[in-house]
Amino acid sequence: MFDVREQVPALTGILTVVSLALVFGAVGGAIPSALLPRAPDSVLGAIPTVNAVISAAAIGTIVAGIRAIRRGDVERHRRLMVATFGLFVAFLVLYLYRVTLLGPTDFAGPAVVETYVYFPLLAIHILLAIVAIPAVYYTLLLAASYPVSELSRTNHPRAGKVAATLWLISFSLGIVVYLMLYLIW
Repeated sequence: MFDVREQVPALTGILTVVSLALVFGAVGGAIPSALLPRAPDSVLGAIPTVNAVISAAAIGTIVAGIRAIRRGDVERHRRLMVATFGLFVAFLVLYLYRVTLLGPTDFAGPAVVETYVYFPLLAIHILLAIVAIPAVYYTLLLAASYPVSELSRTNHPRAGKVAATLWLISFSLGIVVYLMLYLIW
């Protein structure tokens, strides 16, 4: 019989590889845009703003989830972390859809800002998002495969702190990238 508890690292690896392959495939143009129905330009144009709102909401659910677990409210913490994961999935689906159809958005600001501000922020955002993915999957898989009474004896609390921190910073930098791409320049 398949025991998820014993497969958490392997499942984390599989989910991470599939997720990153989708992202890099979409950004790199390896996913044919003809496979997807094309939404109206107004919808495609709204996706970055919707994703910025999703990111802000995710920051709120992460912070509320941290506060809930610190207060001992495990059920509220669980609901908020599941909501955060749902927001992340929504963000990712919208991002992948748009970038598959339109490609990555070019920075339109001054070259000096692009070189010394935008690219470093974007690189940190991307790196943290890449590192957050396995941490999030690992934490969620532990939570899904152990009863609450046993979670404190697993890596869930420690991995959850890492995942939440990475997520918070990545979502925050994603909003800054959005502001630089769509509102400032």
